[in-house]
Amino acid sequence: MKPRALVLFSGGQDSTVCLAWALQRYAKVETVGFDYGQRHAVELDCRHTVLRELRAAFPAWAARLGEDHLLDLRLLGRIGDTALTQQKAIEWQRDGLPNTFVPGRNLMFFTVAAALAYRREMRVLVGGMCETDYSGYPDCRDNTLKALQVALSLGLDTPLVIETPLMWLDKAEAWALADTLGGPALRDIVVEHTHTCYLGERGTRHAWGYGCGTCPACALRAKGFERHLAGSAPA
Repeated sequence: MKPRALVLFSGGQDSTVCLAWALQRYAKVETVGFDYGQRHAVELDCRHTVLRELRAAFPAWAARLGEDHLLDLRLLGRIGDTALTQQKAIEWQRDGLPNTFVPGRNLMFFTVAAALAYRREMRVLVGGMCETDYSGYPDCRDNTLKALQVALSLGLDTPLVIETPLMWLDKAEAWALADTLGGPALRDIVVEHTHTCYLGERGTRHAWGYGCGTCPACALRAKGFERHLAGSAPA
């Protein structure tokens, strides 16, 4: 059992699976979330529910799950002009990226998380970034995070490790990992209590959870869930 880790925890599917992954591996795990003026701020409420449900369903994990931190990064929302921080339609930009891309978001997340981890004597940061099934965000790429790990370690003069358990998994494999880590109990928590929808919709319940069902995040989550069920069904 490795010592301590800080998980970047949004209240979404990916960060919840990563939190479960960390709780299987580390003796003590803390969580950090960010209020960056996101349009789908409902995820900030979901964070508390997911943590409560994990503690109730998994007593062994509850013993390892420590303090939760919420940091104010609303500066990102004020300097950005994106569909995640403004009331605007989701569309593709001339640079080939969707306008849901928040420039510098993950770079800032990891930088302030590293500062928090340094003060709390944690040397492992865990994030749900992935470049397999994703929207093409450059700050989710493996090379970006490897470079950031080096920069943060040098800047803090202490070795830091950035773990990304989902980096090479598609969404179906992410659902499968949830089943492997926590079985039906964890899958139920992901379906019922996590939030992914870019539009913040929680009025409609689908087989895979709540959301508008049409935004890119919902589409990826739904397709992955269907592929996972198809792959795990008995022949």
